[in-house]
Amino acid sequence: MLREQRDIAVVASMGNGDALIRRKRLRTDVILLDFVLRSRTSLRLVHSIREAHPDTKIIVMDLAPIQPSLVQYVQAGVAGFVLKDATFTDFVRTIRGVAQGKKVLPPLLTSSLFSQIADHAASDSRRNPFKSVRMTRREREVVDLIAEGLSNKQIAHRLDLAVDTVKSHVHNILEKLQLHTRLEIASYRHSSSTDE
Repeated sequence: MLREQRDIAVVASMGNGDALIRRKRLRTDVILLDFVLRSRTSLRLVHSIREAHPDTKIIVMDLAPIQPSLVQYVQAGVAGFVLKDATFTDFVRTIRGVAQGKKVLPPLLTSSLFSQIADHAASDSRRNPFKSVRMTRREREVVDLIAEGLSNKQIAHRLDLAVDTVKSHVHNILEKLQLHTRLEIASYRHSSSTDE
């Protein structure tokens, strides 16, 4: 089905991760991994693939909608997740989104991930290094809404702002906090709330 998509080229198909790691010269934008996230071997495989193919984005496909180790996979560098009961349209949309540099998480996994971020932050007793960072009131509102799991479009609607204005705020927030992703912003927010 993927080969029928004009903008997607399937460059290889392999039966296991070891074969993929050995193919050092394989040039691909996206790797789709089909396995059960509960396996510690799977997490090691993600780390190994990131080492062997650092410029390639990884999508994980799994059966269960809730995984206790989801944060670990995000931290390991997984850029997207697809549930095995996803429609083909969602499946292809995830591949295209990740190829364009987006982080893609199915709605069923969103609440699980943010819960895990909150739990991780609550169990982290280290001092919050971002207390002294100065942010505007609007930037703090955007941080709060990102922590709730809202998209830029949803934040724009909630705060009655243009989407481009929200994107600008997110960019400024990332720079001020020296972070790289929205998930890190959410983690920062949850950790700072536990320190208050």
